[in-house]
Amino acid sequence: MALPVVLDLEASGFGRNGYPIEVGFAMGDGRLFCSLIRPEPDWTHWDPMAERLHRIPRRLLTQHGRSPWEVGQLLNSALQGRTVYSDGWAHDYPWLALLFDAAGLRPHFKLDNLRALLREDEAERWHDVKQQVARERGGQRHRASADARLLQLSLARVREGRRSP
Repeated sequence: MALPVVLDLEASGFGRNGYPIEVGFAMGDGRLFCSLIRPEPDWTHWDPMAERLHRIPRRLLTQHGRSPWEVGQLLNSALQGRTVYSDGWAHDYPWLALLFDAAGLRPHFKLDNLRALLREDEAERWHDVKQQVARERGGQRHRASADARLLQLSLARVREGRRSP
């Protein structure tokens, strides 16, 4: 069974003032993409708790991040016409919309909830399988592309026992 493209975003914090700081995805063949995002001047919210989780200091974004326009162009080029899946759709969708709005672009791909790919019995096992895969992968950094790949591998594992109805 082919693996879907999985996307993940890291953000400055949760809530309505949070904004995307990193985006990454894993293609079906395992290729990864990751980019830091330089904050727009009016993107000022910074949650120290979020930084402790993703370990990306704001100064790194201003020094090495790409503009929202450049990141939007890169995403559109790589993901053109695809459906891309996220496990944190309720957060990732608004952050992606904010990125594309700041870039003055429209996404040329569709973002959907990874949950839509799981049967009920698979959804019940999802958390445990994801933890198991994470343990097997060892000390991976909590970064967008590594997280996207973890989700993709977890999906493959949870589907291993799938049988046709």
